Amino acid sequence: MPELSRLIRPKNIAVVGGGDWCRLVIEQCQAMRFEGQIWPVHPKAEEIAGLTAYASIADLPEAPDAAFIGVNRHATVDVVGQLSACGAGGAVCFASGFLEAQAEDADGADLQERLLKAAGDMPILGPNCYGLINYLDGALLWPDQHGGDRVDSGVAIVTQSSNIAINLTMQQRGLPLAYVVTAGNQAQADISHIGAALLEDDRVTALGLHIEGIKDLHAFEVLAARARTLGKPIVALKVGKSDQARAATVSHTASVAGGDAGAAALLARLGIARVDDLPTFLESLKLLHVVGRLPSNRIASISCSGGEASLAADTAYGRDLVFPPLNPRQTENLRAALGPMVALANPLDYHTYIWRDVEAMTRAFAAMMDPGLAMTLLIVDFPRPDRCSAADWDCAIEAAIGARQQTGANVGVVATLPELMPEDVAGRLMKAGVVSFCGLTEAIKACEAASRTAASSADPLLPPTPTVEPNLIPEAEAKRRLSDYGLRIPISHRARTPGAARACAADIGYPVVLKGEGLAHKSEAGAVVLNLQSGGDVSEAANGMEARSFLVEEMITGAVAELLIGVVKDPAHGFVLTLAAGGTLTEILQDSASLLLPASDAMIEEALASLRINTVLKGYRGKPAADRAAILRAIRAVEAYVLDHAEGLEEIEINPLICTPSDAIAADALMRRKDW
Repeated sequence: MPELSRLIRPKNIAVVGGGDWCRLVIEQCQAMRFEGQIWPVHPKAEEIAGLTAYASIADLPEAPDAAFIGVNRHATVDVVGQLSACGAGGAVCFASGFLEAQAEDADGADLQERLLKAAGDMPILGPNCYGLINYLDGALLWPDQHGGDRVDSGVAIVTQSSNIAINLTMQQRGLPLAYVVTAGNQAQADISHIGAALLEDDRVTALGLHIEGIKDLHAFEVLAARARTLGKPIVALKVGKSDQARAATVSHTASVAGGDAGAAALLARLGIARVDDLPTFLESLKLLHVVGRLPSNRIASISCSGGEASLAADTAYGRDLVFPPLNPRQTENLRAALGPMVALANPLDYHTYIWRDVEAMTRAFAAMMDPGLAMTLLIVDFPRPDRCSAADWDCAIEAAIGARQQTGANVGVVATLPELMPEDVAGRLMKAGVVSFCGLTEAIKACEAASRTAASSADPLLPPTPTVEPNLIPEAEAKRRLSDYGLRIPISHRARTPGAARACAADIGYPVVLKGEGLAHKSEAGAVVLNLQSGGDVSEAANGMEARSFLVEEMITGAVAELLIGVVKDPAHGFVLTLAAGGTLTEILQDSASLLLPASDAMIEEALASLRINTVLKGYRGKPAADRAAILRAIRAVEAYVLDHAEGLEEIEINPLICTPSDAIAADALMRRKDW
């Protein structure tokens, strides 16, 4: 991948084109006090935005570090070739009509290939993107308005959506933005490569990724590993949970969106916190900028209202956060600061007895900030400035900052409504090392995201193989292949006629299960009959099935629970292993956890422990527990087969895996693959 440092941290900039877009790029660099040279390039204009224009790239004083290309898509290809030939550091390709438009324009894909060939070793952003804003150095290759300002340090954000990037620059939350970069089609530089380049800047504290699709799985793993090494956390807003979102993603950026289960498993595996909305995305980045990852999920809340205390507790309900009870030290110090009239608890309503007494408020806040807490949230809603005075709230600001200075603890001031945190107050708090949260819900979600444990290094992921048109492997054959890798399967025989099925049943011994072959979902088609006790039962069941052949199996009894083990190939994220409550109620129970292969024992155990059916597996109300080791062996057998036979494989499903006190047996198996 070409080196991106010159492009994102340029010492000089060329702006190619003469339209309003290009003029705005120049004016914004000037307004942001960019210290390097800016060279307009236009074949006819003598000057643009007060700067002398050059007739061609060949006429420039030297090869530019970065270029904004604001011409049509066909001319863009030619300009990229010229820049590459002269040794430029990189270019932003603003034009659209490339691969993202292939549904409407068959030439789009070919044009993007020509663009890549023209670029050669020179890095490009896009096409179909707005480019980048470097707020650290005032370098803006950006053809539209933005709402940011110069900063000394801050977070970097990478997104595939230029419009979302614009909106993020308009935030009024006190979040210092170091970089905002759009990736567009990711024809060459994708979000992983861009993010890795941004993290290398010492002035960047955290990285935010708005992800529509991941182009290079290995590069994304490298990005996460580098972030761990640098100690710079990543938070991601990954879209694509809905079918509509996935369709919009593909049409918008021509990215491989992949399945949401795969995306969730990937982010969790790599230790990247995932959030679901833009406000939480920004608040999480704000928290990470000020204090970094939280050491635990233990938090406290202080407010001067019982309603706010209750709201804080309810907002955190169901999330992976804990309000631990007060310890003796907290209780003693809080009682000394607040007196006997306040009921002490966490969350705490400290009433308003000490309001305006900065010293007393500081003592009370500091008393709550125990070393065992990861974050203490001080709930303070400021009045609207156009109709009210906020002078009476200075005491809360001073006390929050004072308590932070006394204890060194992680402290956040939270406005329950986002609009009740003034931007100037947010900035004042942030400069003092206090997180300013805009919105209680967003604050709680941000704390949860920041407290997620960073993943340790893991084995490289199994990358997705080329998509094929698979065949449905007969169940008996699928089971045989998996049994070669250690999967326990029932005794079984195949039969072509009802009479042969009856004879097979006698050989196996009753009770037996009869299945009609050649169907992916046999239960729905009435092609599975359980617990047949005699030859007559077998004949009657076989004659009632519309099947050309049959599978006769021993009936497995003594089940503690039934599980599903599934593996599907995700074109964006690799091979996704799903563990779930199994049997005929799988879809109804919706009790599942997903991992990417290969997976460690700890990952598998954590996934099993997260299932609601895990309570049954461990033994429920005096019932025996399932054989955990046998379950793990079954999962490992499926994984081993996938690792050895990934080429051509699209899907495996074991449902149910019958879990008994002494074994785990695959009662049914589905396999879709292409055998060459």
